[in-house]
Parts: sequence; structure tokens; C-alpha cells
Amino acid sequence: MSGQDWMEKDFYAKLGVDKSADASEIKKAYRKLAKKYHPDRNPGDAAAEATFKEIGEAYAVLSDEGQRKQYDAIRAMAGGG
Repeated sequence: MSGQDWMEKDFYAKLGVDKSADASEIKKAYRKLAKKYHPDRNPGDAAAEATFKEIGEAYAVLSDEGQRKQYDAIRAMAGGG
């Protein structure tokens, strides 16, 4: 994923957590949303599937300490974070 993509996406908002959220809060929010939007629970719902993919992407970045630091730095430079 490029830095440009990260500037346009607010992963914290996507997961519904504060920027100061710790790893357990992020994981809890992800699991709750993943369960709600999982394709098996929403068969044929393209919007739910897209949301599921977006929250997966957000979790992948925010759950990795190194990627989260990069994401925060890029967003801060762009004025988005």
C-alpha cells in the first residue's frame, strides 16, 4: 500500500477507535466489525463485503506497530492525523 492511499483513509475512524487506542482496543473493535460485516453473515451484500475488506485493511495496518507508526507519520505530514 502506498503512502498516498494512507493519506486518503482514516483507519481509526473505520474501526471506530481513538488514535490513542491500544492494541487490545483495536483488536476488539476489529473483531466486532468483522463479525457484523462478514460475507457469510451478509450473502450477496456488496456493500458489506467492501466494508469487511476496508476494516481488514485498517486492522492490518493498525495492528502492526511498525506500519501504524508509518501510517501516523504520513497522516501527520499530510495534516490528516
